[in-house]
Amino acid sequence: MRSVIYLVVGVFFGIVMFKSEAASWFRIYEMFRFDTFHMYGIIGSALFIGVIFTQWIKKAGTKSVFGEKIIIAAKEKSFARYALGGILFGLGWALAGACPGPMYTLLGAGFLPILIVIIGALLGTFCYGLLKKRLPH
Repeated sequence: MRSVIYLVVGVFFGIVMFKSEAASWFRIYEMFRFDTFHMYGIIGSALFIGVIFTQWIKKAGTKSVFGEKIIIAAKEKSFARYALGGILFGLGWALAGACPGPMYTLLGAGFLPILIVIIGALLGTFCYGLLKKRLPH
């Protein structure tokens, strides 16, 4: 039953991504050229809502759907690792024209060339898994 709920939420998220044009290569291209505010508005509002809900979960002692208390562990304060990770993520996003959420949205919308990007992302994840022990964490 839970799998069906996840599927419904995922389909809804995909529809919202597609209809808001957040999965549009053209909108992503505009964002990286600083031509329009569209994508920055979507990302900014998601960030704002995420911060509000995270603080609410921390302060209210909210429970998960399984009835367990949600505990958000403190993260290591390190600028370099997050800056490098953000730069790599942004470069991949700019080169591919899509980040993970829109990749699957575009596939669901019938844009089959995105399969090349999805395969590349999966290969990159696999390579990270192979190199993880040798990387600084």
